[in-house]
Amino acid sequence: MISATETIEKIEAIVAPILGERLLELVEIEFRPSGKRWLLRVFIDKEGGVTIQDCEYVSRELSRILDVDDIIEHAFTLEVSSPGLTRALKKREDFVRSRGRKCRVVTGQEVEGKREFVGTIVDVTDEEVVVQEKIGVFTIPICAIKKAHLEFDFEG
Repeated sequence: MISATETIEKIEAIVAPILGERLLELVEIEFRPSGKRWLLRVFIDKEGGVTIQDCEYVSRELSRILDVDDIIEHAFTLEVSSPGLTRALKKREDFVRSRGRKCRVVTGQEVEGKREFVGTIVDVTDEEVVVQEKIGVFTIPICAIKKAHLEFDFEG
């Protein structure tokens, strides 16, 4: 029996050329039990946003390959979607792409006396993310980030 992590790695390899054809980016793959079936979620994105047609295309092509290759040992449901307005920021590239946008960052250790930051991403280096809050500018080591996601900015 192969692990969920191994299954995700195999799916990443399968989905990469499908996404490349449409200049889409793989954001994340989730594969977990959901009732009697497993849930396979593939989150995709692209410059300017993902369309329903993009999701349908990836779903159709990935389903076709998974049906033939039969790499998933469980009955599963496939969902392909956009990461949404409050997408998770997991890699340095996610922060770079989100420069100028509002985010929430939670750290695993105190950084400048805080563990939670909500503000605009103003800069990203190889090792740090710089966030501008109303009270000041904070430089957060990427290695200290426990979780982060974009925030929907109601103010405009």
